[in-house]
Amino acid sequence: MISVGIDVSKEKSMVCIMKPYGEILKSPYEISHTKEELGELIRTIKSFTEETKVVMEVTGYYHLPVLNTLFENDIFVSVINALVMKKYASTSIRKGKTDKIDSVKIANYALSYWHELRRYSPRADIYDELNLLSRQYHQYINMRVKAKVTLGNLLDKTMPGITGLLRNSSENPDSDKLYSFAIEYWHFDNVTQKSEKKFVDSYIKWAKREGYHRSESKAKTIYALALNAIPSLNSNTPSTKMLVLEAVRVHREIEKTLTVILTRMQGLAKGLTEYSFVRDMSGVGDKLAPRLIAEIGDVFRFHSPKALVAFAGIDAPPYQSGAFTGTRCKISKRGSKYLRKTGYEVMKVLKSVKPTSDTAVYDFILKKESEGKSKKSAKIAGLNKFLHIYYARFKEAYLEATYVQEHDIVCE
Repeated sequence: MISVGIDVSKEKSMVCIMKPYGEILKSPYEISHTKEELGELIRTIKSFTEETKVVMEVTGYYHLPVLNTLFENDIFVSVINALVMKKYASTSIRKGKTDKIDSVKIANYALSYWHELRRYSPRADIYDELNLLSRQYHQYINMRVKAKVTLGNLLDKTMPGITGLLRNSSENPDSDKLYSFAIEYWHFDNVTQKSEKKFVDSYIKWAKREGYHRSESKAKTIYALALNAIPSLNSNTPSTKMLVLEAVRVHREIEKTLTVILTRMQGLAKGLTEYSFVRDMSGVGDKLAPRLIAEIGDVFRFHSPKALVAFAGIDAPPYQSGAFTGTRCKISKRGSKYLRKTGYEVMKVLKSVKPTSDTAVYDFILKKESEGKSKKSAKIAGLNKFLHIYYARFKEAYLEATYVQEHDIVCE
């Protein structure tokens, strides 16, 4: 048995090849993630006559070039959770961390858990694409929050109080009244330099052109606010207008990108067997359905609903010592934070819509609240039950689809 430990980093990796009892066949050496050097590694591995297994940590996406290349060449590869490897490495008394040391530890881990290593198997392409889109969606959500804060800060300096009068009211950023108003006026000086009547006329013309409600009283309220406000940015500074308009433009572009990504996710998810039942589950709408499927992926990779719950990080590990048994254990949070976030959004929607059908999860949340649980804890408990139901319906849907397919084949 030969173990190949690979410590992966950006565009390069450290490789150590070992046999049992600490026998090093090849001391740690560095390779680049190029076809030539990965090809040389593959030839080295295939030259061994003994059973050989390659082990590496999950490192975001840095490990993917190495992983895919080894998999395509029919080499046994096992991908280990970074936390598991960290726990294994922490058993050493002497502390130290270098790429060379890490590659040796990874190789040793493979030898220690040789018979427990699971061979890597890629998920279906559609799940991989959904997962990639979901990750980018979350990145752009973070960018949208920052862009919204930036725009809000600028408007507080040029038109203090305007965000309270013209709130964001549309999912389409191109037709949002606050953003359109910011582009049209961008500073209260552009309002107060007109008489009240001229501004009201200007406001009504702008509202008619943009398709908003033409409210004379709203225009007068804005004018009164502008007269009493004290902007902290001078309208005569050339940068002021540019910064406001750019902040609006950036926010709108991010919103458009989010729409494009979500539309693509919806198109992919609708082609999956589970989409119909996921979409029909209480609390799941057109936006949350593809996001939920993207984060869970292929349920067949989980051996039980408890494994899916653990993947979400909402399991509560038992704690017992001697005669003491813990009964108020917190969730582990050792799992996908994206699935937890998406699932919690589903629970919030479920609680707000108060469904009249498919109420099992909703009733369970109400039950937990009546037992004295906080609203947040009750929703987490509801998410636990929701994932159990999701798991069961997924299996049922695919078994039914398989039966129908086989039945059609028999009929032919």
